[in-house]
Amino acid sequence: MSDVPQTVPVCYRHPSRETYVRCTRCDRPICPDCMNAASVGHQCPECVNEGRRTQRQARTAFGGRVAGGTGTVTRTLIGINVAVMIISVATGGLGAVAGGGWGGLLGGTTPLTDWGSVIGYASYGPGDTALHGVAAGEWYRLITAMFLHYGALHLLMNMYALWILGRDMERVLGRLRFAGLYLIAGLGGNVAAYLFSPPNVPTAGASTAVFGLMAAIFVILRRLNLSVAPILPIIVINVIFTFAVANISVAGHLGGLAVGGVAAAVLAYAPTKNRNVVQGVGLAVIVAALLVLAVWRTFALLG
Repeated sequence: MSDVPQTVPVCYRHPSRETYVRCTRCDRPICPDCMNAASVGHQCPECVNEGRRTQRQARTAFGGRVAGGTGTVTRTLIGINVAVMIISVATGGLGAVAGGGWGGLLGGTTPLTDWGSVIGYASYGPGDTALHGVAAGEWYRLITAMFLHYGALHLLMNMYALWILGRDMERVLGRLRFAGLYLIAGLGGNVAAYLFSPPNVPTAGASTAVFGLMAAIFVILRRLNLSVAPILPIIVINVIFTFAVANISVAGHLGGLAVGGVAAAVLAYAPTKNRNVVQGVGLAVIVAALLVLAVWRTFALLG
């Protein structure tokens, strides 16, 4: 019989803790705080991290990570739009509230919408001698306009559509590709408004990007050989609504629809080989083309 004392194993990360559980990958002793449940037994933190580095991330059919299914980008975009609306109402001040517009909450303009909407080249109105707009060098308007709204109803309609459409697109494309599609569609609609709307008529709203999502869903369904019946009536109804209702930017809506469809086609039909490069270059070409059109419009207005 041996007189050598038996040593109780201790956690390799916490030497003061005795344990008889070992990592199934490296066989080191681990205490309950270091255990990570595995398909068989438990693994230590180092082996878990190593597995994450070496394991290939699951991807969607178009190259995005499946993490897009959580709708993080969609929620973030809605949050930004709501926050901007609150700021817009705040900039309206007590004077706007007393005047019946409730600082832009019930519609109308505010100092923020004046600052960020798409205007070609004009003043803000009587008493303003300065000329504003994209042609005046305020290029940021082509982006900021997609986050501004004329009243709570305008905001709610667009955010409801974004919530319904955005989560599906984000799940299919992944977070990064969905965000790129949304922003490029919004930019496309704003550039179209700049090109075809009178230079003194301001336009704003997320509907440029939302129309782009409608077109994107149509393209994605076609690419996957699925029926377009769920989205086609929605597109038709919204296009009819665009032409039938006054004070709606026809150019902005149709521009967002067209550019969103083209951007979605780039993402959906890129070949599997070098897909990331093809998608990135394709979207960059779309953005470059939009900027060229905006520059052309600027020279036309200033000439």
